[in-house]
Amino acid sequence: VQLQAFGGGLVQAGGSLRLSCAASRRIYSSTVMAWFRQAPGKEREFVSRIRWSTGRTESADSVKGRFTISKDSANTVSLQMNSLKPEDTAVYYCGAGTQWSGDRRDYNGWGQGTQVTVSS
Repeated sequence: VQLQAFGGGLVQAGGSLRLSCAASRRIYSSTVMAWFRQAPGKEREFVSRIRWSTGRTESADSVKGRFTISKDSANTVSLQMNSLKPEDTAVYYCGAGTQWSGDRRDYNGWGQGTQVTVSS
């Protein structure tokens, strides 16, 4: 599957953004969709994931209570980001996998990602 993330931009601290990720085909029920992010000079890190069949979600401690992952359609997943902080600045990617995992190696179909910049 090929994935394309979009919706990033420049926002002030405390603001909100909604990212979307569109898949090239219908997302199968066995799929786990996840958002990761990568800041300059850092490794790609887990943000949030959702099991497509059940809607179960999990997020990193750093974004809990602020970010929400959800299914928008048969081939789209979104990430609602509220109360943004400068440390959320990164390129955000979506990935598809089958394991309930926070390890980027368990996902593929990354695409180019979308830049999120939070100013202080």
